[in-house]
Amino acid sequence: MADQKIRIRLKAYDHRLIDRSASEIVETAKRTGAQVRGPIPLPTKIERYTILVSPHVDKDARDQYETRTHKRVLDIVDPNDKTVDALMKLELAAGVDVQIKLT
Repeated sequence: MADQKIRIRLKAYDHRLIDRSASEIVETAKRTGAQVRGPIPLPTKIERYTILVSPHVDKDARDQYETRTHKRVLDIVDPNDKTVDALMKLELAAGVDVQIKLT
């Protein structure tokens, strides 16, 4: 796998969960002898929702809710077969979305 790179994108609503998952991936990749760049934090996406509390009048009475989506990027440079096998067997938390791209 010469001159190849694995890019891993992580998304989660909980920043502690995504940091723990990123550290597990880094630890696994370094244990197999691969070079790791990251985790690089990407901008957090904040979605805000405003809901009227009263169904008829009182336009000023509103509740606001938000969801925050945290993102991280990891690059594994020059991965070997042991690195790929170890990453495939890795169990991550349920709330973390993982996208893997081989370039």
